[in-house]
Amino acid sequence: PPLGFFDPLGMLDNASQDQFDRLRFVEIKHGRVAQLAFLGNIITRAGLRLPGDIDFSGTSFESIPNGWAAIDAVPDKGLLQMLFFVGWLEFLVMKDVTGGEFIGDFRNNYIDFGWDTFTEEQKLQKRAIELNNGRAAMFGILGLMMHEQLGGSIPIVGQM
Repeated sequence: PPLGFFDPLGMLDNASQDQFDRLRFVEIKHGRVAQLAFLGNIITRAGLRLPGDIDFSGTSFESIPNGWAAIDAVPDKGLLQMLFFVGWLEFLVMKDVTGGEFIGDFRNNYIDFGWDTFTEEQKLQKRAIELNNGRAAMFGILGLMMHEQLGGSIPIVGQM
C-alpha cells in the first residue's frame, strides 16, 4: 500500500500471523462501514432522501434531519429494525464462509464482478486501494461527526 506498514506503537512486534490477520480483517470491515457512512452522510446532506414514509404514522424520510439529530428523530421501531438488520448482516451475511482468497473476501463463491479476470498484481493494487480508501473514510466520517458537534460550515458539505 502507498502508506506501507505503519505500527508506531509497536502493537504487532510480537504478534503472530493469526493476530495480524484478525486486525487486518477488522480494519477492512471498519473501512467498508466507514465508506458507507461517509457516503450516506454526504448524500443526505445533499438532499437526496428515500421517497415515502419511514413508519405507518406518516413520518417521512424527508422529515428526518442529518447527522446525529437523526437518531432522535427516527422512531424507536425504526431504530430497532436498523439494529436487527445490522446484526443480521454481521452474523449471517458478512462472513467468510468459504475461506476466501484473502482476508476480508466475502464473495463466498457467489459474487465475482470480474475479480478473477485480474492479474495478481492488479488484485494486490485493488486491495491496497480499498484498504487506503477505508482508512481515509474512517478519518472522514470521524471528521464529519466532529465538525457537526462543533458547528459551522465546511466546503462541499455546507452548514453543519
